[in-house]
Amino acid sequence: MKMRSNPILLAVCLLPTLYASPLGDPALQVPLEDLKSSHLQASSPSPRLHGRFLHITDMHPDPYYKIHSSTEEEDACHRGKGLAGTYGAETSDCDTPYSLINATFKWIAENVRDVDFVVWTGDSARHDNDEQIPRTADEVLSTNRWIAGKFQEVFGDDSNKGLTVPVVSTFGNNDILPHNILLSGPNRWLKEYTDIWRNFIPEEQRHGFERGGWYYVEVIPGKLSVFSLNTLYFFKNNAGVDGCALRSEPGYEHMEWLRIQLQFMRDRGMKAILMGHVPPARTNSKELWDETCWQKYTLWVQQYRDVIVGGLYGHMNIDHFMLQDSNQVNLLTEDDASAESTVRATMDEELTIESANDYLEELREDWAELPNPSAAIKEFENQTPEESGKKKKKGKKDKKKSKKEKTLKKIGGPWGERYSLTLVSPSIVPNFFPTLRVIEYNITGLDTSATWAGKQSVVATEEKDWLNEEPFLNKNNDEASIEKKLMGKDKKKPKEPDFVIPLPPSKRSPPGPAYSPQTLTLLGYTQYFANLTDINNDDAVPSNALEPEDDIDADKWQPGKHKGKNPKHKPHPKPFQFQVEYDTFTDPIYKLKDLTMRSYLKLAHRIGQYQPQKGDSIEDFEEEIFDDDSDDEVEADKNKKKHRKKKHHKQHEKNKVWLRFVKRAFVGTLDEEDLRTFEEDEVLVPEFREEL
Repeated sequence: MKMRSNPILLAVCLLPTLYASPLGDPALQVPLEDLKSSHLQASSPSPRLHGRFLHITDMHPDPYYKIHSSTEEEDACHRGKGLAGTYGAETSDCDTPYSLINATFKWIAENVRDVDFVVWTGDSARHDNDEQIPRTADEVLSTNRWIAGKFQEVFGDDSNKGLTVPVVSTFGNNDILPHNILLSGPNRWLKEYTDIWRNFIPEEQRHGFERGGWYYVEVIPGKLSVFSLNTLYFFKNNAGVDGCALRSEPGYEHMEWLRIQLQFMRDRGMKAILMGHVPPARTNSKELWDETCWQKYTLWVQQYRDVIVGGLYGHMNIDHFMLQDSNQVNLLTEDDASAESTVRATMDEELTIESANDYLEELREDWAELPNPSAAIKEFENQTPEESGKKKKKGKKDKKKSKKEKTLKKIGGPWGERYSLTLVSPSIVPNFFPTLRVIEYNITGLDTSATWAGKQSVVATEEKDWLNEEPFLNKNNDEASIEKKLMGKDKKKPKEPDFVIPLPPSKRSPPGPAYSPQTLTLLGYTQYFANLTDINNDDAVPSNALEPEDDIDADKWQPGKHKGKNPKHKPHPKPFQFQVEYDTFTDPIYKLKDLTMRSYLKLAHRIGQYQPQKGDSIEDFEEEIFDDDSDDEVEADKNKKKHRKKKHHKQHEKNKVWLRFVKRAFVGTLDEEDLRTFEEDEVLVPEFREEL
């Protein structure tokens, strides 16, 4: 699929063509080769930094869930007879029984209390999917209040009024009524959540939260903040607002607040993690955010790439990542916003196996276009930013740019600064298997005794006054510099965008922790899942009335693997536990050195290869899920070089990295038949011809 072309407006002209020079304090650049994942053990919290935090999302507690009820749409695990298990009906569209919520928090209390902070990315109310029991505002608020109380129980202090570690919360599209629709604040919903999260939101930011639903917490005082974004103001399905281009819209105001606070972080020498419910998912044909919001967000994270550590989101239920490409920033003025917003269709709110097939394939098509960064980056990997920033004298043979240099230019230099990374965690609600994630980060050089809890009684969180700030033009945006940047084929001066464009990092600034391994860089994560098929321990009796399976419609209710089945016996579940699904530290397939951008650029490139590189083919790796029976497949001759064009071909999938990416997206719930739907799609395969 070809990329959409857009006219280049002023904001793009103002983007720096040179990326941050990798110069800086070598003391901050800590070698990570010897750092290993620590095993999580049950113990009481201690007042020091541990270098890890918990990310949990999309719990969707359902007070009406009934064990051994039917998973069919008309019953929704509320009525009838079926195989809805004690801890949930995995692979169905049913919501979460309270038993699963209670068991999850009990497991957290016993195994992962020693974290530095918690990221909770919303959707803590059931879906409105049962016409016989419609949701009410009181129910939505009640379940959210209950979940907030569970965090208080696990992470509360001795008085049970405060917290031992900060919990950073946000609401999802199902945490309001009607779902998806949140009007500009102040309003009742924002006021209610200000009260529900009174122990989570810093006191001095509660007034601002009532206005817009956003805030941040200094989880490591003076070093690291976590920003809770109200993504409902960016969400394309929120019919109550209209994007981020108009000054009258809350999305515009939200982006202004974010810009000002990120600048405040930069001025204080701090770093920031961005988190929210709805991620900035965007492919060539569909998107979750309004385009004007995606454009601003992508520009913001590009310009503040020296500050931002990473982005963490939920909502989509599937385990994956996405790359925001700053070269696609085409910032819009008010006049252009409405035309652009119709280019991409609205993505499904929450992906099923069927709708995810197209979405993941589109991601793969984009990643297939990435240049191979491995060879170009290799020579820089063992250098500090200071060393790699030194310019080498060029001889006559080096006048022309090498292939490596061209590759580096395409990805934004040796650190991949053209792109930014978003990590999307799978959910607790058992549309697949319940999942949570513990992420580790580098605390080398930090005072491990300087914790959030220890500072609460000493100093309050600062927040930059943003409501009274007057708009200003960046000093880099003066007319002379604009005219200079506009020199070229198109000399027509574009319109000036109606907002402040953030300044990029100083040219002498080192690359940020999202790019160069250093203090606060995300090192990796361990993903835990609960195998409900095993834990529920239900034997099924197929229904005599079961009809042949029809083709599954992605837009319809999914009854899951328990459709038409009845239990043989009364519930007798096994002891509940989470177990490790995988961790990025030891994973032999992803081979992620850390969670920096260049690690993910390498992974994305490998996933995107329809003709896998050496070591990534199923033939090179023996594993039970990869059954290579493609004897009739036509392979490209090894001696043929340089593809001239691409054609659509049906082929049996050979890339084990892609298949593992798909399997993990659905937390291992796909059987081999489901996996084959991702293997047998029509894909773009380069056609090779011999050079004359």
